[in-house]
Amino acid sequence: MADDSRPDPDALLRIAAQEGRGRLKVFLGAAPGVGKTWEMLSDGAERRKAGADVVVGVVETHGRAETEALTRGHEIIPRRSEAYQGRQLTEMDMDAILARRPGLVLVDELAHSNAPGSRHPKRYQDVEELLAAGIDVYSTINIQHIESLNDIVASFTHVRVRETVPDRILESAEIEVVDIPPDELIERLKQGKVYIPQEATRALNHFFSKSNLSALRELALRRAAQAVDSQMLEHVRQHALSGSWASGDRVVVAVSEAPDADRLIRAGKRMADALRASWTAVHVDTPRSRAFDEDDRKRLANALNLANQLGGTVVSVPAADVVEGLASYTREVRATQLILGHSAHAAWYAPWRRPVADQILQAGGDLAVHVLPTKAQSTRGRRLYLPSWRAGPTSAYGWTLLMVAAVTGSGLALFQVLDLANVGLLYLLPVMVASSLFGLRAGLFAGVASSLAYNFLFLPPTGSLTIANPENVVSIVVLLGVAFVTSQFSARIRDQAELAGSSARENAAQAGFLRQISATGNEEELLQTICGEIRRMFAVRTALLVAASGGPQLRAAVPPENRFDTIELAAAQWAMEKNQPAGLGSDTLTASDWLFYPLRAAGKVVAVIGLATEDGSQPIRSDDIPLLMSLLDQAALVLERMQLEDELRDIAQLKDRDRLRAALLSSVSHDLRTPLTAILGITQELRGAVQDDRLDMLESEAQRLNRFIANLLDMARVEAGVIRLKLEPVDLTDAIGSAVHDTRRALAGHDIELDVSPSLPLVMVDAQLFHHCLINLLDNAGRYADPGTPVRIAAERRPGALCLSILDQGPGIPAGREGEIFETFIRIEGSDRSKTGTGLGLAIVKAFAEAMGLTAEAANRDEPRGARFSLLFPDNRLVREPDQEQLL
Repeated sequence: MADDSRPDPDALLRIAAQEGRGRLKVFLGAAPGVGKTWEMLSDGAERRKAGADVVVGVVETHGRAETEALTRGHEIIPRRSEAYQGRQLTEMDMDAILARRPGLVLVDELAHSNAPGSRHPKRYQDVEELLAAGIDVYSTINIQHIESLNDIVASFTHVRVRETVPDRILESAEIEVVDIPPDELIERLKQGKVYIPQEATRALNHFFSKSNLSALRELALRRAAQAVDSQMLEHVRQHALSGSWASGDRVVVAVSEAPDADRLIRAGKRMADALRASWTAVHVDTPRSRAFDEDDRKRLANALNLANQLGGTVVSVPAADVVEGLASYTREVRATQLILGHSAHAAWYAPWRRPVADQILQAGGDLAVHVLPTKAQSTRGRRLYLPSWRAGPTSAYGWTLLMVAAVTGSGLALFQVLDLANVGLLYLLPVMVASSLFGLRAGLFAGVASSLAYNFLFLPPTGSLTIANPENVVSIVVLLGVAFVTSQFSARIRDQAELAGSSARENAAQAGFLRQISATGNEEELLQTICGEIRRMFAVRTALLVAASGGPQLRAAVPPENRFDTIELAAAQWAMEKNQPAGLGSDTLTASDWLFYPLRAAGKVVAVIGLATEDGSQPIRSDDIPLLMSLLDQAALVLERMQLEDELRDIAQLKDRDRLRAALLSSVSHDLRTPLTAILGITQELRGAVQDDRLDMLESEAQRLNRFIANLLDMARVEAGVIRLKLEPVDLTDAIGSAVHDTRRALAGHDIELDVSPSLPLVMVDAQLFHHCLINLLDNAGRYADPGTPVRIAAERRPGALCLSILDQGPGIPAGREGEIFETFIRIEGSDRSKTGTGLGLAIVKAFAEAMGLTAEAANRDEPRGARFSLLFPDNRLVREPDQEQLL
């Protein structure tokens, strides 16, 4: 049994790790507008009045006068300004706060994404740095911004939040729920206290419906309760307090090799769902587990796999006895509900033993034990197993007889010399030694042999087995009793030593495995090392497959494996996609000769490992599954680390190449601009003095070269990230007319069909960049449209956007490659990018469009054939008249 009076060492280490760090308090709300920022500022003001050094790092008031009034009493650290796409963004000044070193800093909106160029991409990372510096932090967050709840919130609100915070941030934080009823929050929205009236109306019809707010409110309260429960358990472990201390239920299901163990698993799942509690399937690994046959191991493995598939946590606990293991584990996790199966088969050989449920109730503390009836098991073929009932080798009985003979000879000699009163005490020695070394059978054999020798040689009448004095019967019974008790104690000590040795061997195996795979220098060597080590430890054939475009690809195998059949590849693919075991011995594709396990890291499958035996039997025993899972987790982490290192090297190379390309583009374009300007100037002068058609061609080609150089300059600006936006209202008709005039030579021979309504709203864009976009799109259409075909320019309203399209009648774009058309220096054969050109024009269109907050799209026309290039203007880029805004 574990010593409950001793604090948990891991908990004490976590306390030590928190020394010198700041404390985090998070104000958690179900939705915007519940008053998180107000509550944070109010608590900060109370701390300041109590003498704490409090500053405001960043607070988002969103124009609310009441919130702004609360900030006036605080010292506010000025924000840092960051230029981004022609705008000035302000962010929390980390350096100023660290230099100021206050006792408490108020940081609003924990899930906020910082501006590009900031020290950290996320605000919660700023908070972690402040905490590491020993500064306390107050912050706010909504429940939909917690990473683990993101999918749940999106499932009923139909809004996926992109800014999330990892759950680990909240594990050590103090959480205060800021809560108001949904009806009150809806009323605040209607009064314009959360959003402006137009946005509030739209929000009430979507995210802020009463059903959504009620569900979000429940999630917030439950998440806070989980955090409080976790922190309470941590405190209990740190101070070694007894009791379950459960504000919520924790269900534990005891799993054995019984045929209907899956019934217990399903019952535990139903109970956990009904109680909305976490649940664990635990198997106690006792010395009796070593005697399991193949069927027992298979049933146990199936039960544990079922628990894993149903969402439970699977744990294997080494212990000398089932009761001891269950009692120790339930106390450690502070379980409140325990589900057991009724094991009636033990009563016939141990009628004196109390039921397991009674023993656990006495040892387990505040625990509700549910005993479920199980199907009766046939005892045919089942051998009796007691911890100390183990037969020694044949030589053990010979050594036992030798010890009895030696004691008998010594007794006879001493009896003649010393006239001992009770020679029978000498026979305790061989009985105790035999029981300790060879187990119960040898001990009982020593007891019987000692009794016979003592009776025949020392008890009157000597020379016969008759016992004249009934009191001597007690001596014989004592010898047999000593043999039984000694063997029991010896066996228990031996079992505990075996468990400790097994645990030590597993730890050594994990450490050695990690050392081997960490020492590899490349991915191929790593994959081969993983396969080799798994084969060495479990004596199985191993193969490792990674994801590829055509399905799982075999990358390493020991012994070498050339190929897999279709069923094996299907099992590997299923394990990779579903993140669950597949193949032999699992619940999926059991016809396969291989069993595949996924290697998971950072929530994704990085590879799958296949295991098989030469004779086609189950490759992994149930008691080896926990060790295998631990090894696979380590292998996945090392594999992911190596892949990340490769990606970082690739990114560094790309950055160097991009810098070189940008420098080359800038140099070439500037060096060409000066002579080209001179050529254009001389051409204009010659046109006034000489009438020659060749001058028109010269000017046309010079203008085309000028546009090419302009594209080079624009691409250099895009690559360098130095585009400066000057947004202003622009009329689409005027912008199109100007662009058509500048590309009249490229559009020669093509009629322009204009379908743009004059009633369309103005668009908020950078006029110069927008002009470049239109010129490149029109030039592309004029160059690749079939001769004599019209070029159509159309604008139409779409839900939430305005679409401006330029349509040509040409070869179009190969199906499925529409996204590649906008890549730099890409010219796709058989499409609008197949003719002579640099492949820069459309890349510049996409870059300039994204800089202005627009979207560039490419698609094929249905009838007639050709390409369609579109610019999408979202609603926030449209300038409406007041009466139009009311109508919309």
